[in-house]
Amino acid sequence: MLQAAPKHISIYLESNPNPNSLKFVVNDMLIPEGLSFDYPNKESAVKAPLALELFEYPEIDRVFYMSNFITVTKKEEVIWLEIQNKIKEHIKSFLESGKPIIEVEEGDLDEPQEETESIKKIKTILDEYIRPAVEQDGGAITFHSFKDGIVKVKLQGSCSGCPSSTVTLKAGIENLFTRMMPDEVKSVEALA
Repeated sequence: MLQAAPKHISIYLESNPNPNSLKFVVNDMLIPEGLSFDYPNKESAVKAPLALELFEYPEIDRVFYMSNFITVTKKEEVIWLEIQNKIKEHIKSFLESGKPIIEVEEGDLDEPQEETESIKKIKTILDEYIRPAVEQDGGAITFHSFKDGIVKVKLQGSCSGCPSSTVTLKAGIENLFTRMMPDEVKSVEALA
């Protein structure tokens, strides 16, 4: 269970390429480095008390946790200016209470694929070139698998459902991989 001691929390907001998502950046680490948790609906958030509370707002469509930020995705017909302050205050109040934002157990984490040299290179490229830019935009990209020249990744947070994520995946990420690993990588696909 991840639980912070009660303290003063400050939050600032960052927009990102997905107009339906807003990044709530906190002055403290919420999730250990390298982990992220994506909740596409209330049912998926049973072990995430803060996400469950945010889903009580009818305007909220998705909640994503990573390092020191929470990315909240609203329904398309809602305008951020109408709800951003109440969401910010809810997150602030919850975090200051010291309640756990998530309950993590061993079985909740993905089993790693055997690390071949190609997979090590792929993960290095993701870590050094791609992940920082994706995190800056309130999302996450994680390696899933590599087989038959196809790199499969998971897009989370603001990247999920973002209109520009397909273009970014093909024009940016896939081009980078095919340039840096031309004999190994043929394409990059996002898991649904």
